Amino acid sequence: MSRRRSLEGQVAVVTGAARGVGELLARKLAARGAKVALIGLEPDELKKVSESLRTESAYWHADVTDHEAMTRTAGEVGQHFGKVDVVVANAGVASGGPFTDSDPESWRRVIEVNLIGGTVTGRAFLPQLIASRGYFLQIASLAAITPAPMMSAYCASKSGVEAFAHCLSAEVAHKGVRVGVGYLSWTDTDMVRGADEDDVMRDLRKRLPWPANRTYPLGPSVDRLVAGVERRSRHVYGQWWLRGMQGVRGYLPPLIATVGSREMRRFEPRLAEAGPRTGLVGAGGAADEGERAARR
Repeated sequence: MSRRRSLEGQVAVVTGAARGVGELLARKLAARGAKVALIGLEPDELKKVSESLRTESAYWHADVTDHEAMTRTAGEVGQHFGKVDVVVANAGVASGGPFTDSDPESWRRVIEVNLIGGTVTGRAFLPQLIASRGYFLQIASLAAITPAPMMSAYCASKSGVEAFAHCLSAEVAHKGVRVGVGYLSWTDTDMVRGADEDDVMRDLRKRLPWPANRTYPLGPSVDRLVAGVERRSRHVYGQWWLRGMQGVRGYLPPLIATVGSREMRRFEPRLAEAGPRTGLVGAGGAADEGERAARR
C-alpha cells in the first residue's frame, strides 16, 4: 500500500462539487489543508460550499461535457491557484428504467456527463497535472463491475470511464501522473434518494443480494476516497467489500442475466402500469436539465 502524502497546500479540483460526494469530498480535502477548486452547474450551491471551507477555495460554473468551457475553466483555475495537483472527475447523473422504454435524450445525457464529462475533464487538466506530476481520480461505480437491469445507461457510462482511466494510466505514468478509479456502491446521496422515489427501482434494488442491497452512509465512503487521494491509489473502494468484487466480476454477467430475467418478469406488470420513465433522477439531474433548458 502506498504511503499517504500530505495534502497541505495541494490544489485539488472537484467536479460535481455542489452536493453529494463532490461536496463532502471538497470539505474533507479542505480539512486536510488542500486548496479546492469547485466545478459544477449550480453556482449558488457552489458558492455556499466554497465560502464554508477552511482553506482557500474558488468555484466555477461549467458543464463538464463542454470542451471549450472546461479548457477555459482549467486555465482560470491554474491562474488562480498557480498549479493543480489533484483532479477528481466526480460529476455524474443517472436515469433508470427498461432500455426499450427509455427516454433517448436522458439516456444519452447520462453517457455524455458520466463518460464524456470525465474525458473532457481529464483532457482539460492533464497539462497541469503533468507539470505537477499530479493525480487524476475518476469516480466510477459498482456499476462498472457488474451489469444491472434498468440501469443500462449508467452501467455503460461507468464501465466506460473505468476503461478510460485504465487506458490513461498507462499513457501518462511515465510522465509522473498517477490515475485512479474510485468505486462506490449505493451511497446516501441526492442521486440515490432520487432513484428510490421510483417504487419499482427501489423494490428491485431491495432484492439484490447482500451487501449490494444496502444504502451506505456518505461520510465513511468519502473518507476512503480521501485516503485514496492521499495515497494516489490506482483503485479506491468506497465500501470495503467492493475490492472483493474485482476477483469475481467475470462470472457476474451470466449470473445477472439469469437472475435479472426472473426479476424483470416478476416486475413487468408494475412496469407496464407505471409507464415510461423520463428525465434524470435527483437534484443534480434536475440541475443538469435546467441548465440545458436555459441554453435552448
